[in-house]
Amino acid sequence: MATSTEANALAKAERDRVLGRVLPIALFVAIVAFLGFTVNHFFTVNNLLNILMQSSALGFMAIGMTAVLITGGMDLSIPAVMALSGILGAMFMRAGGNPVIASLIMIAVGMAGGALNGLAVAYLRMIPFVVTLSTQAIAMGACVMITNSVSVLGLTPSFLDVVMSRILGIPTPIVALALVAALVAVLSQRSIFGRWLYAVGINAETARVSGVPKKKVLLGTYIFAGLFAGLAAIVVTARLASASPTMGQEGVVLNVVGSAVVGGVSIYGGSGSFAGAVLGAVIITMISNIMNMAHLSYYATLIVKGLVIVAVVAIDSRSKKA
Repeated sequence: MATSTEANALAKAERDRVLGRVLPIALFVAIVAFLGFTVNHFFTVNNLLNILMQSSALGFMAIGMTAVLITGGMDLSIPAVMALSGILGAMFMRAGGNPVIASLIMIAVGMAGGALNGLAVAYLRMIPFVVTLSTQAIAMGACVMITNSVSVLGLTPSFLDVVMSRILGIPTPIVALALVAALVAVLSQRSIFGRWLYAVGINAETARVSGVPKKKVLLGTYIFAGLFAGLAAIVVTARLASASPTMGQEGVVLNVVGSAVVGGVSIYGGSGSFAGAVLGAVIITMISNIMNMAHLSYYATLIVKGLVIVAVVAIDSRSKKA
């Protein structure tokens, strides 16, 4: 028979799990209801597809961030690595390179950035915040030096046609995000690596003693985040038909972290879902749209997003202490 302490721990874990699922859905419903009553033609197919399209790249980055947060880490470099990936891939295409190889370059650069973070965190035992902040600075510096702050144009038309094509009337990035998010969500629950991911986030030392290869899990997690930064680079580069350092501006970091947190991922590690993070990306995008419709400044938008994130983190913190 379980002791009262064990029972309380199980009840707390179940409460956290339910809160992580209910909170993003409730917030999503509230925002949609607000927009439905206050914005004309909000529920048109074109408008909804536009919102989903805008949130597709953010959704990919949020999936990568979610994996890192679940282990109790942090990756501030995802947007900057995404920008560098897009720039190098775009420059390859501008020079006449094959668009498929260019896409693979974007993914490879993203994974290389993730590997750099993972090696420093897992094997050098460096603090994730400091490591990824440094990687962010390196990537952004490289972006500016390579491009001289000028957008890279002249992308291969076939690259744009394929990435921005439609499947049954739905933009391909939206379909790709939905399929990838579903696959990752299933694997996170049913694969060994998925179980290891949550185990490290709940208690890294206990997981190590139990036979979980903690260092390899952390390394793999940051490489995973880099992979999704590369996928996001493909989407953003195709949507803008160009690549530039502004793709990874500081505000994007807030959006990526906010998507994961609003989607129910705990900053304390050990809990959260990838599907929730994608929903969080849609919510963050909707907040930006609301602010734009209200003709409020970019900085006012940052304030609102910051307040929303702080509120969600406060709720998460209270649930952990309860």
